[in-house]
Amino acid sequence: MSLTPALRDATFRWIADDPSDATRTELQTVLARAMGGDPAAVEDLQDRMAGPLTFGTAGLRGPVRAGTNGMNVATVVRTTAGLAAWLGSSSGLVFVGRDARHGSEEFAVAAAEVMAAAGFEVRLLPGPLPTPVLAYLVRAHGAVAGIQITASHNPPADNGYKLYLSGGSQIVPPSDGEIEKAIEGVPAAVSVPRNVTYTTLSDADVDAYLERVASLPRGNSRSLKIALTPMHGVGGAFAVEALRRAGFTDVHVVRSQAVPDPDFPTVVFPNPEEPGASDELLSLAASVNADLAIALDPDADRCALGVRDGETWRMLRGDETGVLLGSLVLSTTESADPLVATTIVSSSLLKSIAAAHGARYVETLTGFKWLARAGEGLVFAYEEALGNCVDPEFVADKDGISAAVVAADLAAGLKASGRTLLDALDQLALDHGLHLTDQVSLRYTDLSLIGATMARLRAEPPAEFASEDLLPGADVLRWTAEGVRVIVRPSGTEPKLKAYLEVVEPVTDGLESARASGRARLAELRERVTELVS
Repeated sequence: MSLTPALRDATFRWIADDPSDATRTELQTVLARAMGGDPAAVEDLQDRMAGPLTFGTAGLRGPVRAGTNGMNVATVVRTTAGLAAWLGSSSGLVFVGRDARHGSEEFAVAAAEVMAAAGFEVRLLPGPLPTPVLAYLVRAHGAVAGIQITASHNPPADNGYKLYLSGGSQIVPPSDGEIEKAIEGVPAAVSVPRNVTYTTLSDADVDAYLERVASLPRGNSRSLKIALTPMHGVGGAFAVEALRRAGFTDVHVVRSQAVPDPDFPTVVFPNPEEPGASDELLSLAASVNADLAIALDPDADRCALGVRDGETWRMLRGDETGVLLGSLVLSTTESADPLVATTIVSSSLLKSIAAAHGARYVETLTGFKWLARAGEGLVFAYEEALGNCVDPEFVADKDGISAAVVAADLAAGLKASGRTLLDALDQLALDHGLHLTDQVSLRYTDLSLIGATMARLRAEPPAEFASEDLLPGADVLRWTAEGVRVIVRPSGTEPKLKAYLEVVEPVTDGLESARASGRARLAELRERVTELVS
C-alpha cells in the first residue's frame, strides 16, 4: 500500500487549513510516516481523510483525531459555520452545551465562538451537563438552535456534535442534508471568524430544569432506597439533586463511576445496554439492599433500570422500562386526548396499553428526532434503546434524569402496596399477553458488508416469514409470522446490523407456562435470525 498523490495533497490542504496547532502536528506526523513508506500510516491516513463526518441518527460522531473523518476543532468550526449560514438570521439565540469527553470543552468553546462571530446571541452552558438540559433550554427560551458536544454512549475515543433546532427537537431531513451542503461551502476552517462575545450561563440558569423534574412524581410515597451510576458521565450529581428535590434522598452512587472520566476506565463500552456495563451498579444494589437500581448513560439522556429478580439482580430491557413508564403516564395524565409513541423496532405492548386507556398510538422510525414529532398531544414516547420521554412539553427528546425520577415514583408507589416493578410487568402480561423481546446485533469492521447483507435479505427473504420493506426510503425489513415479529436494519449510530425480535404469547394456562413457552420460542427465533443475518 502506497501513498497516492491525491491523498497526500488532500492531507496537505487540511493541515494548512487547520486552526489547531495540536491536530496540525498530529496529522503532519502521520503524513510523514506515510511518505516514508509505512503502510500502516498510509492506511491510517486513508481512514482519517475518508470523511467528512455526516449527520446520522444522532448527529455527527467520530473518533477524536486530526483529519476530515474525525472530531476536531476544524470539523467543529466548519460544521458550525455551515449551521450559521443555513440559519441565515444573525439575531437568534443559540445554546451550546457539552459532556465531559475528550475534546468536549475545546469543541464547545469553538462552536460558541463561531456562532457569536456570525452575530447570534450565544449562551454557553456552565460546564459539562446532561444533554436533556440543553434540549430544555432550547425549547424553554425559544432558541433557534442548540449545539451539544457529546458522543453519548459511544466508546471513549469518540466525540460528537448533536444539533437541536427551534422547538428543542433534533434535526431531521431535509435539514440535515441542507446543513451538510452549507458546510461544503465553508472556506478553510482557519479563516472562519470566531469571537468571544458569548455569555456563559450560571448554575442558577439551569435550576428551572431541576424544579420541573422534581415536580413530575404523581404519587405520595418516597420510601425507596436507590443505587445509581452515571457510568463515568455527567449525570451523577445532577441526578442525585433531581431525586433529592423530588423527595428521594436515600440514593447510593457507585463510587468508582461517580465522577466524569472520559477514559471510562471500569467499562469496555459506557452503554447500559452492553453486557457487563452495569455489573458494578447491580453489585452495589445488592450490597445496600436497594429497592431500585438506575444506570444513566454518559450524557444522561438514557436511563436503564435494575431490579431484584429472586436472589439476584438484573437490568430491565428497554421495552420493559418503556411500557412500565408509559403505563404510569397514561394512568396519571390530565390530557383529554393523549398520544403515546414508540418506534418500529420496539415492543408492540405499548399499543395494547394505549388502547386500554383510550389513547392514541403512533410508531415512528428509530430515533427521538422522529418520536418527538409523533403528533399533537404527545404525553409519552420511548425507544427500546433505553430512551424515554416522560414530559414532552418540557423536553422534546429522551431524558434520563426525568425518567429516573418518574421510575422512582413508580417503584415507591408499588413498594408501598407491597409490589415491585416485576409484579407490575406480570400484571401487564396478564392484561395484554406476554410480550418477550430480544436483539441480534452484529458489529462490522467492513461497513460495505452491512449493505450487502441487507441486499441479500431482500433478494432472498426467508420462506417462513412474510417479508416487507417497512417504510418507503427506510432501510428496514420486517418479517412476521403468527405471534412473531422481526425488524432488521443497520444501526444509525454504530457499525452494526441489528435484528429486533418479538414473540407474543397468550396467557391462557398461567404466567409461568406462558413464560416457558415464550422463552423457548424466542430462543428458537434468535437462533434462526442469527443464522439468516450472519
